[in-house]
Amino acid sequence: MALVTVTINGYPYSAGCEGGQEEHLRQMAVEVDRRVQYLKTLVGQGGQGGEAEVLVLAALLLADEVHDLRQEADQALMSTSSVRGGEAQLSRRLNKIAARAEEIAKNLEHP
Repeated sequence: MALVTVTINGYPYSAGCEGGQEEHLRQMAVEVDRRVQYLKTLVGQGGQGGEAEVLVLAALLLADEVHDLRQEADQALMSTSSVRGGEAQLSRRLNKIAARAEEIAKNLEHP
């Protein structure tokens, strides 16, 4: 396990991660810090926002983004399943048509 120090809102935080995941963890910290800085500008305009409040708002913002992405993924999966179901139905119809065409051809050859 690797220990990485990241900086969010000017404060250092130590976090553990699997070996090889250090850069990924640093990138995620940059994403969190970006949102925190954005929220600080909004909260700063509307009143006093403490460290905890800004971090909670950043967590809610990230949770909302995850929720939206999950919904999009679910819709894409359902759409893919629908297409696959349509392909299977089309394949069955084509097989029936091919069988019927062979039957007609056989009847034409041997009336």
